Amino acid sequence: MTAPQHILLVEDEPLIAMMLEDFLDILGKTVAGTADSVADALARIEQGGIDAAILDVNLRGGEKSWPVADALSAAGIPFVLATGGSGDAVAPEHRDRPVLPKPFTMDGVEKALAELG
Repeated sequence: MTAPQHILLVEDEPLIAMMLEDFLDILGKTVAGTADSVADALARIEQGGIDAAILDVNLRGGEKSWPVADALSAAGIPFVLATGGSGDAVAPEHRDRPVLPKPFTMDGVEKALAELG
């Protein structure tokens, strides 16, 4: 498997999303889209052209990104879970996924994406 190049960002904080976009650009990756809600992310996944994703576990309004994780899993698209919480915050069916701890660093993003393949 080749390293993923087209990354979907699911992040509800605009400044953090922009920072991640900058990190991905520096790492030679393409942002395949950004979404700040489960509905937006699911619609973007349906459009295709994604080979990996970074998912913020906790989205605005108490929304969790598990439906997005489930859709990515069903499509065979690898993803990284971004969380500031402990491993207990991760749904049991996704605990085998790489975790990107907050606060984000470029090295952390690079390492997490490298774990995808």
